[in-house]
Amino acid sequence: MPQALARNLACSADTLEAELLAFDAFGAPTRRIEEEGLLYLVNEFWTSAQRQAHSLHEISYRACFKPQLPGFFISRLTSPGEAVLDPFMGRGTTPLEAALQGRRPMGADINPLSILLTRPRLSPPPLAGIEKRLAEIPWEKGEIERDDLLVFYHPETLRRLCALRRHLLERDTDGVDDWIRMVAINRLTGHSPGFFSVYSLPPNQAVSIEAQAKINAKRKQTPPLRDVAALILRKSRALLADGAPPLHPPAVLATGEAWRAPYAGDAEVRLVVTSPPFLDVVQYASDNWLRNWFAGVDADAVRISAHRSEAEWERMVRACLAEFARIVAPGGHVAFEVGEVRGGKVLLERLVWRAAEGLPFERLFVLVNSQSFTKTSNCWGVGNNAKGTNTNRVVTLRRI
Repeated sequence: MPQALARNLACSADTLEAELLAFDAFGAPTRRIEEEGLLYLVNEFWTSAQRQAHSLHEISYRACFKPQLPGFFISRLTSPGEAVLDPFMGRGTTPLEAALQGRRPMGADINPLSILLTRPRLSPPPLAGIEKRLAEIPWEKGEIERDDLLVFYHPETLRRLCALRRHLLERDTDGVDDWIRMVAINRLTGHSPGFFSVYSLPPNQAVSIEAQAKINAKRKQTPPLRDVAALILRKSRALLADGAPPLHPPAVLATGEAWRAPYAGDAEVRLVVTSPPFLDVVQYASDNWLRNWFAGVDADAVRISAHRSEAEWERMVRACLAEFARIVAPGGHVAFEVGEVRGGKVLLERLVWRAAEGLPFERLFVLVNSQSFTKTSNCWGVGNNAKGTNTNRVVTLRRI
């Protein structure tokens, strides 16, 4: 599959057909469906069997897409050294996949935790350095800072967590500290002995103190003693199983809103691969309260927008695309993934398509990655495998 597919193609019907043929060159024949002025390409473009994700991607974050999605577009639409951006980067899937393919990682998010989760994995320290640093942390000096957290942790486990938290907050951290903090953030709570806590919800959504107390009572459980350093080292070993990313251009990571990208120059970006929050209300404070406490982040200062109406959401998308028009180089692409909301009654790709009208983008198609489907009409509704479908829908634009 040739890279930088559209670099020298003119904006014409022949251009579109060339792009379609390139995306059609994988798997079974791609279905082409035209509906309400949109061209849909439907196929199983990427699967877990097609490409095993790199071990460094195994970090939990709510509502993140699989690395196969950005990997699909990065490999086809960029060349090594070129910049790939995700302005809603979340756990950093797109920047990390860009680094793994030798591209320049760029990413931003209004959530300050995103940088803490992304940066360490772009240039991870060696396992020996992690082990050495863990041995240097004054675990025995920890003091319990919050008694209410004993609903999650054994007293000795909590003392060790507090010792680690204070160690990280009171010193000038380096890459090894960054890594240890990233792993610890992802081990705070979970539903297996690999986490610091007693049985709880998965790590991408911390429950409240009250909710955890109810879980403990229902399961008749008490928090067991966990070896914090050993669990961090164990998770580090798993994350580093496939090695570090190859040499790549320096990363650019920022905290900020997606529709303002002062960190990116005009025409600097070759590809944007992103997925914004959908129409559901974001519960940032409740979902991240424990991670924020450990990382020293003031949740009240994080101003995440919640777009409750289609019109508000479309205006947000329009503002993003207007900024993308500035930073994406001519011939570059935007791959804008959207989800299925409100029982499949709202098709967000149509709002994105409309938001791009009048901007310097050629609206190419909506790529529908369908893992399993029984008939074409199932692609438009919410299936989650129960109705035979499990899809990603990606509005694909080309900068003209």
